[in-house]
Amino acid sequence: MRPEVRAFIGLGANLGDAQATLDQAMDAIAALPGCRLAARSPQYRSAPLEASGPDYVNAVVEVATTLSAPELLQGLMGLEQQAGRERPYRNAPRTLDLDLLLYGDARMDSPSLTLPHPRMAQRAFVLRPLADVAPDRVDPERLRAVADQVCERR
Repeated sequence: MRPEVRAFIGLGANLGDAQATLDQAMDAIAALPGCRLAARSPQYRSAPLEASGPDYVNAVVEVATTLSAPELLQGLMGLEQQAGRERPYRNAPRTLDLDLLLYGDARMDSPSLTLPHPRMAQRAFVLRPLADVAPDRVDPERLRAVADQVCERR
């Protein structure tokens, strides 16, 4: 059996009852085989970034997992699909978006997965909730750099 790894997952939704969707998604992540929910951030409201549509509800969870990074990503994509996620175009509004942000200290760059997540450092809706659950993983200078982005704790 593999040792547990700390992984961080960003959650977002802006269609339907986004707040309830995130609550359900957190429970579903905790129910994935090989995953144990270690922490969950408060939810935040954020304006769409590089997109249009309603405001998003965002959060971050920390899981302790024995899954490999690709296995965890596959499980997350399955949960998105179950929530009715469609991808008609880049940055389209979504019922559920799950992003694997960090997987231990792993660095990976493949066609299906880049770790750490390549755009997380430019997104307040990722950094603020990540700082709530893992302040050691967020550089305060990066938080200051995204201070102008609308992202309010719910």
